Amino acid sequence: MTDLNNLKYSEEHEWVAVDGSVATIGITDFAADALGDIVFVELPEVGTELTRGDVFGEAESTKSVSELYAPVTGTVVEVNDAVVDDPALVNTSPFEEAWLVKVDLADGAADGLLDRAAYTALTKS
Repeated sequence: MTDLNNLKYSEEHEWVAVDGSVATIGITDFAADALGDIVFVELPEVGTELTRGDVFGEAESTKSVSELYAPVTGTVVEVNDAVVDDPALVNTSPFEEAWLVKVDLADGAADGLLDRAAYTALTKS
């Protein structure tokens, strides 16, 4: 089980797990619950340059389509094909199996993200 307190969070409801210079990015349980049943996920290709705040994909649910915003700047080094093949993983395992992409971080790219307490406060307001 992922320790949610060790993750960083964006105000757009993405989580980030930093391991050295690589960040793993996913959608939070709060966002997954708000979206409803996820039926389609579109992700960028390996080698795509992400800029923090820019759209990098989308998640479509039975309720709506939501854009995914890059919480960090860097280059996509891995894409989770399992979540593309089975988008429901976002609902059933948002912090484990349903990571979206891994990004080689630009220097300081994870600065300014929220910790768990700040993200929890954001989602309760």
